[in-house]
Amino acid sequence: MGKLVWLAIAIGLVLSNLVHGFQGYEYHHFNETEPSLLEAHESSLFQSNTLFVGLTLIHTAAAKGAVCLDGSLPAYHLHRGYGSGANSWLINLEGGGWCNSIRTCVYRKRTRRGSSTFMEKEIPFTGILSNKAEENPDFFNWNRVKIRYCDGASFTGDSEDKTAELQFRGQRIWAAAIEDLMSEGMRFAQQALLSGCSAGGLATIIHCDGFRNLFPRTTRVKCLSDAGLFLDAIDVSGGHTLRNFYTGVVGLQGAQKNLPEICTNHLDPTSCFFPQNLIASVRTPLFILNAAYDSWQIQSSIAPPSADPHGYWHDCRLNYAKCTTSQIQFLQGFRIHMLNIIKEFSRSYKNGLFINSCFSHCQSERQDTWFAENSPIVKNKVIAVAVGDWYFERAGVKVIDCPYPCDNTCHHLVFRS
Repeated sequence: MGKLVWLAIAIGLVLSNLVHGFQGYEYHHFNETEPSLLEAHESSLFQSNTLFVGLTLIHTAAAKGAVCLDGSLPAYHLHRGYGSGANSWLINLEGGGWCNSIRTCVYRKRTRRGSSTFMEKEIPFTGILSNKAEENPDFFNWNRVKIRYCDGASFTGDSEDKTAELQFRGQRIWAAAIEDLMSEGMRFAQQALLSGCSAGGLATIIHCDGFRNLFPRTTRVKCLSDAGLFLDAIDVSGGHTLRNFYTGVVGLQGAQKNLPEICTNHLDPTSCFFPQNLIASVRTPLFILNAAYDSWQIQSSIAPPSADPHGYWHDCRLNYAKCTTSQIQFLQGFRIHMLNIIKEFSRSYKNGLFINSCFSHCQSERQDTWFAENSPIVKNKVIAVAVGDWYFERAGVKVIDCPYPCDNTCHHLVFRS
């Protein structure tokens, strides 16, 4: 039944592209109260022969207090590697927004983002998780894992609210999942890559050096953050929507003690939840993959309904083609802000960069954007090749796209409210 549902979603998206003529954009239904839908699996096109991987509950986690928001066991999906990839591991941290209040976390604990009770029993592995060389040329035969996200603070929290029956145990979930995977053979890894999309991309940055420290120096360990470069940006009303939101997340979930000390020693905890204050101090080789006009940030940080009470940004927020000249100019300022933030990071030879000028969000787990005939290209590289070249040190990769609208290879996301 699950496969039929996924297939129906995929067929619907394909039909949408056929009806409108494929012009590098995709329609999705968007409920403005649920921006985390951008990170859902529904955005991934796949074929009927796509690999589905079953859910594994971490039974040893409960004794460690490593539980989801509702107290249920955390989980992951593991597909074993083989051949030359038998001792290589790719760990992918699931994304899915955050919760910043008792009310939003209580809501969340009744969904797959807060309880393994509601998680899919199997999910499709596409893009960087695919098991096919023609879809994932460098990592197809690795041990590939998706760790499910059920805490709401990017795997950093460690507190509880007994009255609301909420467990904020993201840090413990991270530790329990990694410990379980080490016992499954990851301790013998010769190569490892920690990756994640969106809230999982932020978690990847936060946990990157800790992940590196699990392995001997002879193991090649690197990290890939996809759509995780959330900026401490000013919204269209002159406010700081995302900063205010993050303040609630960090405070409610007790994340402060699990954020990198090199940051919290001189900045406030909320600032240390923003990647811009973390990336330059990450010692492990890190690749940042991000759309310059990140769809989630436009909708939930730059121009959310709360900062746009008269709805001037409503159409632009959902469809880049409906943005006015002044709105595009504002978004160009956001892109420049992003490029300024990564300047110091990009100076390190060990780091990698792929910033394309697309209205998109999460490009490594979707087959159409990761590695396909019409995937986005910057400087003659598709994303999968760029990441592979960087990881295996075939070439240095620091590519930045020209500003919108110059790139006609983008797969822009367009939403119907």
